[in-house]
Amino acid sequence: MFTQVRSANRRVSPVEDNKHKVVIKAVYVVLEPQYQNSLTEAAKSINKMNGPIGIDLSGYLIEELRNDSNFEDFKEDIANADIFVASLIFIEDLAQKVVDAVSPFKDKLKASIVFPSMPEVMRLNKLGSFSMAQLGQSKSIIGDLIKKKKESDGASFQDSMLKLLNTLPSILKYLPVEKAQDARTFILSFQYWLGGTTENLKNFLLMISEKYAVSEIIKDQIEEFKIQDPETFPDLGIWHPLAPCMFESLKEYQNWENNRKDINPKDDKTPTIGLVLQRSHIVTGDDAHYVAVIQELEYRGARVLPIFCGGLDFSKPVNEFYYDSINKDQPIVDGVVSLTGFALVGGPARQDHPKAIEALKRLNRPYMVALPLVFQTTQEWEDSDLGLHPVQVALQIAIPELDGAIEPIILSGRDDATGKAQS
Repeated sequence: MFTQVRSANRRVSPVEDNKHKVVIKAVYVVLEPQYQNSLTEAAKSINKMNGPIGIDLSGYLIEELRNDSNFEDFKEDIANADIFVASLIFIEDLAQKVVDAVSPFKDKLKASIVFPSMPEVMRLNKLGSFSMAQLGQSKSIIGDLIKKKKESDGASFQDSMLKLLNTLPSILKYLPVEKAQDARTFILSFQYWLGGTTENLKNFLLMISEKYAVSEIIKDQIEEFKIQDPETFPDLGIWHPLAPCMFESLKEYQNWENNRKDINPKDDKTPTIGLVLQRSHIVTGDDAHYVAVIQELEYRGARVLPIFCGGLDFSKPVNEFYYDSINKDQPIVDGVVSLTGFALVGGPARQDHPKAIEALKRLNRPYMVALPLVFQTTQEWEDSDLGLHPVQVALQIAIPELDGAIEPIILSGRDDATGKAQS
């Protein structure tokens, strides 16, 4: 009714008459489309090198699995897959469909990597000796750490995983060598994933293939790919499409903005609009809708302060960057527009409305949430008699209103072929 796109439209396969000695079949399923284009380009880049391995990549957005034909395709792809990747699978009924499809083939898969999702989906993780099969059911060093982090500050599962990245070195010394290596590979995979660039995802696919999916003979030949370490980005920051870098301090951003030559100088009466962004859209290059909003606000004479974070607790950059550097109780924004479409704390996962309300009450400024189309293409939305997908109505209209968000509006569409946002 809402999502009619066939996953076959985005499949990537090696060209005929290639020189690959082995072709790795990889399947992914994600909540949002921003990773779609980066993964596609990563697979194409590996295949274009015409080296010892090629990538046959099939991808799905989680909502597409409601379609019977898509779900049958998904099950068939999983049955023939070497590598399975999933991220942000937090819609309960669809999470169960993923578990039902993947579980029978988990032992057959050479690698299964699941980033923050519901516990039953996280239990599908398998990298050599590393597994989360007992997540939430028995004691484990990693499981206990995640639980403690969640209980201590109410952060979402993804924010707990981000903390785990920094805590991992002190954990690995308690694990057997083999398990430590496989646990390190999982964390490295998460760093590649959070980095989101085509180069990061290319190195992610190559690393997993080299460690778990090819023979020793092929492993020696993969050295020619020169697998690089993950390129990392700030967890919190300020981003502007014309700036040379991401800013980790308000002062640095203000210095850059005050020296811009492409816009008229601002004064104390210039309104300042705070924008809340998802870092994943920035690093994957799926930022056309962000760029359009920033350009339009500046064209109309406003100053913009676009903040982001790597996790799903956006109250952190709000508290960090929306107050005067000297007077920490004085807001410097006149209004805030979240372009994520999600709740301020927890996103599509575990919302913490009291924490969001506390941050927004302290700020005491109008707070709007604009939403990009996630589960429909632009054409599907325009053609639908019912309009916005009901899951998106719940996640990105009803739930943000519990934080105090007002005036929801469709911010951008989504391209059928690439999955990228359309302004």
